[in-house]
Amino acid sequence: MTASNDEPRPRYFLTGNGRPTTVFAPGLGGSVEQTRPFGSGVLGTRAFLEFHCAQSLTYGDLAAGLRRIADDTGASRAVGVSLGAGAILHVLAATPDRFERAVLLLPAALDHPRPAWVATRMRAAADRIDGADRGDVDAVAAALRDLQPASVRDRPEVVTWARDRARALAGPAFARVLRAFADQQPVADRGVLARCTAPVLVVGQEGDDAHPAGVARETAAALPNAELEVFPPGGLLWEHRAAVRARISAFLNGAGGADGRGGRDGVGVVGGLA
Repeated sequence: MTASNDEPRPRYFLTGNGRPTTVFAPGLGGSVEQTRPFGSGVLGTRAFLEFHCAQSLTYGDLAAGLRRIADDTGASRAVGVSLGAGAILHVLAATPDRFERAVLLLPAALDHPRPAWVATRMRAAADRIDGADRGDVDAVAAALRDLQPASVRDRPEVVTWARDRARALAGPAFARVLRAFADQQPVADRGVLARCTAPVLVVGQEGDDAHPAGVARETAAALPNAELEVFPPGGLLWEHRAAVRARISAFLNGAGGADGRGGRDGVGVVGGLA
């Protein structure tokens, strides 16, 4: 699981100070800007990862990068969104005691791939990106919006987010990522997660076909010491963001042992490759 010394680190950003340290892993097409609000109330130091399209084409790749940054920063806790949640599950399957606490937001798969029609939509989005002119922003933005719940795809903030991320992701690398993760699952057998006794908060939402609420329920059931929170439709990353942020902070801060401060601390860029 641990990356070798010559393997590239993901780019990451540090905020806050003191202990404990929590590592945050984004979802498919996500960014530090999207995951950072989830940590704004979390005490201690926060390390926000960026997964690079060209470097991470399996859950093992994602998990190795996550594990390496967690080791480098001394992180004892982890928060992951969608693909990032899958990376955490992959770590826990191999090293069940690696994190003292973890939060899994919108897990998309467990020990089976995504639903076939979701995978088909991801591959179709990849084909659309490949079929467009190199760097076509509209094709990538459409693909990102397709991965959001239907109820929020036309909201102005979602359209703006998709367009902004598309400018950063446009190109064949993102198409490869869509195809690669369409048919993968984070763990081979959910039974191995029974060895993980650390508290884990699993958060899902209804009405999100790319992240079925049933997967969140199955994930929580596979973990011996899990708490499950399923939000109503409306977009976990959009309509319910404040409530989710409060739930994460209560879960992580309530454990005690934090001697850092939350809030708006300075941001520092730390090693790794873009």
